[in-house]
Amino acid sequence: MTGRAETFRNYINGRWIGARSGAVMESVNPATGEVLGVVPKSGPEDVDDAVRAAAAAFAAWRKTPAPRRAEILFRVAERLVTHKEDLARLMTQEMGKVLTETRGDVQEAIDMSYFIAGEGRRLHGYTAPSEMPHKAAYCVRSPLGVVGIITPWNFPMAIPSWKIVPALVCGNTVVFKPASYLRGGRPAAGGAQHHHGARVRGRGRAGGASPGPRRLVYRLHRDRAAARGEVRAGG
Repeated sequence: MTGRAETFRNYINGRWIGARSGAVMESVNPATGEVLGVVPKSGPEDVDDAVRAAAAAFAAWRKTPAPRRAEILFRVAERLVTHKEDLARLMTQEMGKVLTETRGDVQEAIDMSYFIAGEGRRLHGYTAPSEMPHKAAYCVRSPLGVVGIITPWNFPMAIPSWKIVPALVCGNTVVFKPASYLRGGRPAAGGAQHHHGARVRGRGRAGGASPGPRRLVYRLHRDRAAARGEVRAGG
């Protein structure tokens, strides 16, 4: 990136907003030291806002028919195809992998989005024999609620896509915390955050209680949280 650094924001409740505290931190190209952008240094209050927004969206999203949710995610995959080269170059600037690898990273998010979108028409339950006459026994799948997603830095789009896209197609809403090393990184689901997802950024201790991701896990202990990475989770 050349010229003026870009300003990034959290996406919460359908709006791009800064941290409540107004605190920010820089995203730096590790090869050149160039400042790529300025991002919010989120705190526990920002995590709480994101969880509340995702919880409010859950009632409508879970009632959206699964094939319709799948259509939205299919369009996300199409957007990723259109912007694949731009996303790969941004990833290289921000975390240092060579373009061949970052293109593959984006492609994996594309493939996952297409594949999981197909599951929107395969979210079958099952029937079982009943021991009682005139009774039917069956099982249907129900979403869990708000899902917290915390991911590491090394595959900035592939790994989030493994978690975010399945959660959304199954009717859950999502709060996504990318790795601190990827402060300006786009979420794996691309445009999916416009459909009942929220994203918060922050370093280990800044993104909530000590360490940061603990706040997100604490808020969602009755629903579901998924973390992949080092002990500090998402660092």
